[in-house]
Amino acid sequence: MTGNHSMFLFYFSITLAIASSAFYHFVAKSTPSTVNFTVSLLVTYAIAFVVTLFGFIFLPARNGVLAEIRQLNWASIGLAIGVVGIEFGFLLMYRSGWNLGIAAVIVTVAASLILVPVAIFVFKDKISWVNILGILVCLVGLVMLNWKR
Repeated sequence: MTGNHSMFLFYFSITLAIASSAFYHFVAKSTPSTVNFTVSLLVTYAIAFVVTLFGFIFLPARNGVLAEIRQLNWASIGLAIGVVGIEFGFLLMYRSGWNLGIAAVIVTVAASLILVPVAIFVFKDKISWVNILGILVCLVGLVMLNWKR
């Protein structure tokens, strides 16, 4: 991979994740509160399936879909369970009155804090003193976000 290509991917990937996350929360908060959760997610995942199929145009399975499926492990099942949990969780949060700006930040920061020990002990990620200071700032931010006025 060339330097320009990997640099493009580096910035494109974070931009896509940020833009998609912001769009996701806007849409989740806009989902009618009267619709059944299961029906809402069923339609969401049906459309996501079709959109994902279009991904083959840009990222074809060179060895065939079945060969790719054989390479999968437990992570695909775990990801599916996690995604459905996120969807139900945010739909419930927004229906129960959580503020759009606060809910997403609290969940993201709290989940990130939970993942720090996993990153260190399971994936052997290195953490610096600056990272630890940032984590402490996040903890203070969580307290401030939940502070009763």
